[in-house]
Amino acid sequence: MTLPGFDDRDGFIWLNGACVPWREARVHVLTHGLHYGSCVFDGERAYEGRIFRSKDHSRRLLRSAELIDMRVPYTIEQLEAAKSQILELAGGGNKYVRSFAWRGSEMMALGSQSAHIHVAVAAWPWPSLYDPKTKMRGISLDIADYRRPGPSCAPVQSKAGGLYVTATLSKHAAERKGCADALMLDWEGSVAECTGANIFFIADGILHTPTADRFLDGITRQTIIALADQRDIMVIDRRIAVSELASFSECFICGTAAEITPVSTIGSYRFTPGRMTQTLIDAYASRVREPDARIA
Repeated sequence: MTLPGFDDRDGFIWLNGACVPWREARVHVLTHGLHYGSCVFDGERAYEGRIFRSKDHSRRLLRSAELIDMRVPYTIEQLEAAKSQILELAGGGNKYVRSFAWRGSEMMALGSQSAHIHVAVAAWPWPSLYDPKTKMRGISLDIADYRRPGPSCAPVQSKAGGLYVTATLSKHAAERKGCADALMLDWEGSVAECTGANIFFIADGILHTPTADRFLDGITRQTIIALADQRDIMVIDRRIAVSELASFSECFICGTAAEITPVSTIGSYRFTPGRMTQTLIDAYASRVREPDARIA
């Protein structure tokens, strides 16, 4: 069944302080965020009506905006109330929640300090990206031609729309090759992340993950490190060379959308999703449904 486009659905979207009918939540074509990528966003999942680490996501949205010189005109508490309201209108349950902010149409030039900052929150059903019955087979990753920019070239800790252009191009190229996603390297050629997810490797019962100072330190990534620590699983946070991939037995990617998704191949490198990956999948699935998940 083909779902309608995101501009033609029933329901409501929270826009600049009010819930408006979904189809009426529109912006002008001469919007700075559209032309120059001056927008930030955060993706969240609600499990059984509770958004996992909701306040952390709200904090990150405000921080992302600050990093690209935008001041969101709402507090964390107001964003939390907006998300709760729109999730309730969407029927609660398991939903994907997208909060985002962008510069408006008051100025159409690079300099845009007088542009109004708009904010919106939407929620819709979005099941797991991969079939749970086949998930442990793992997905295939391409190795992207584009690299992540360095911290001196871009505000890498901001979830800014403009920073995802090369991610989109890399994912398109990967899909044309029959892969689900692409591994992106940093500007020096070390392993960084996927197009929209962080990555972990396993060797001899130890988790290895690239240091997240050159790309987004994901909230799911942070959660996995905490879950591993609780289970006495050692995590080594370091630079990882592509040549090391042959030494790892397991690999998985993680993010709000991907949750924890095993990887079977990266280019010519092969992995076998195993017990530790399954352990962390189960631990994460349990954690996001705990009573305090919203405020964790």
